[in-house]
Amino acid sequence: MVKHNLYMSLALQEAWKYQGLTYPNPAVGALILDKNGKIISIEAHKKAGLAHAELECVKKAYQFFTKDIKIDTISNPNELYAYLLKNHNNLFKKCKIYVTLEPCNHQGSTPPCSKLITTLGFEEVIIGALEKNKTAIGGLDTIKQKGIKVIQGCMQKECEDLIEPFLKWQKEQFILFKIALNQNGTYNTGTISSQKSREFTHKIRDKIDLLVIGGNTVRIDRPTLDARLVNAKAPDILIYSHQKKFDKTIPLFQVKNRQVFIEDNLEKIKKYKYILIEGGSNMLNATKDIIDWYLFFIAPKIKKGKCLQNNFILETLHKDTISNDLIIWSKINNKKEITI
Repeated sequence: MVKHNLYMSLALQEAWKYQGLTYPNPAVGALILDKNGKIISIEAHKKAGLAHAELECVKKAYQFFTKDIKIDTISNPNELYAYLLKNHNNLFKKCKIYVTLEPCNHQGSTPPCSKLITTLGFEEVIIGALEKNKTAIGGLDTIKQKGIKVIQGCMQKECEDLIEPFLKWQKEQFILFKIALNQNGTYNTGTISSQKSREFTHKIRDKIDLLVIGGNTVRIDRPTLDARLVNAKAPDILIYSHQKKFDKTIPLFQVKNRQVFIEDNLEKIKKYKYILIEGGSNMLNATKDIIDWYLFFIAPKIKKGKCLQNNFILETLHKDTISNDLIIWSKINNKKEITI
């Protein structure tokens, strides 16, 4: 199981690169070993409507085997799926595939990954978390019925952590709190995180339904709060403030095709599925009872300024780097199981 954990951890690491960006789909990673146990492909689901992790991973492995460049011209997942089924030539008969989530078993905007795996004839399938979405379950049984060896529950907790946002926004809603900090904990020092980190934040803004910000932040920073760094859509805005008067020349009010609400309560949040909250200590305290996850960007800088004055014990879910910034996904420990 030690080797299985190693390979699954690599699939998880790839999937986390797209955490929060696959809405309304789950983040999923996959990895393929050839008959000699060599890693030939690691991929992830990148965006709703694009190929699932398994299909992306098979495509990359197919290219490794065949050097086929024609497949690069196929962007439609259904066409890619059909091309691989037609041209696989039993290349995967001795291969193993690791998937962080049980392969789907239904035809949605993309074909069922369970059929892809069984048709290509993988020797072994190692699965992390089991599918809990009732419309997609059944992939495990489908694969077993074809006589393919299956190992389930590999790094199960870590794989279940990965899909928690998906389970939450499928059932009710998912609320993410994001903040950028200097290495000494200060946060009100102007631009903190790197260009790449800010681009990642803008990618998340493109996916969310609502962005919540404090009134003081709006007045002082005069932000735009759009997704211009990735040329994407701007979310609706909820300004949480007891004072309702704002200078309407502040850039966030000038963005087209968005609604801006100014409220002295957070009731508006209940109407949205995927919510991002940005702010400092005051906003953190005001929203602490509704936050699901926290996303920290920590820049390698030491600057004078205001530090967080909050008292939380968090569980680290994943750590990575973007440029020189440390990115940390975390949550307050909650062992309640989510089902949909």
